[in-house]
Amino acid sequence: MKLLIAAIGRMKAGPERELAERYLERLAKAGPAMGLEWQGLTEFPESRASSVEERMREEAGRLTGAMPAGAKTIILDERGEMLSSVAFADRLGRWRDDGAKACALILGGPDGHEKDMRKSADCVLSLGRMTFPHQIARILLAEQLYRAATIMAGHPYHRA
Repeated sequence: MKLLIAAIGRMKAGPERELAERYLERLAKAGPAMGLEWQGLTEFPESRASSVEERMREEAGRLTGAMPAGAKTIILDERGEMLSSVAFADRLGRWRDDGAKACALILGGPDGHEKDMRKSADCVLSLGRMTFPHQIARILLAEQLYRAATIMAGHPYHRA
C-alpha cells in the first residue's frame, strides 16, 4: 500500500524538517518489507481567502487533488479518535491486507478541515487533545508511520 502525506503549510529548513525527513527515510527503507511504500509529501500554501469557510473549502480542494483515486484517507483533527501505536499499525495493516492500494494522510491548515472532508475520511485521527504546532504534528505523524512499519515487522523499536 502506498503511503503519502498531503499538508497545508510548508516546513522551513531546520531541525524540525530534518527530523520529520529522517523518520520518513526510515519508513521508506523499512516499509516495503511490510507492504508499505512511501510515496512522498505534498505541501500546499495556506489559503489567503478572507473567510474561514472559504479558506477551508479552498484548502480541501487542494488536499483532495493530491489524493490518489480510491485511497484510504486519514485526516488529522483534534476531534478525531485517539489510537495507540499498535492500533494505528493494525488499521494500516488491515487496509493493506484488504487490498487498499494507497493511504493518504492529510494535515490541514490553521483553521482545520472542512466538515464534508472530515465526514468523507476513512479515519479522523487525533494525536492528542493538546494543540501542537504544525511542525510537531508532522514529526509525530512521520514517526508513527515508521513505528507502524516496525510494529508490523515485530522489530524491537516498538516496545510496549
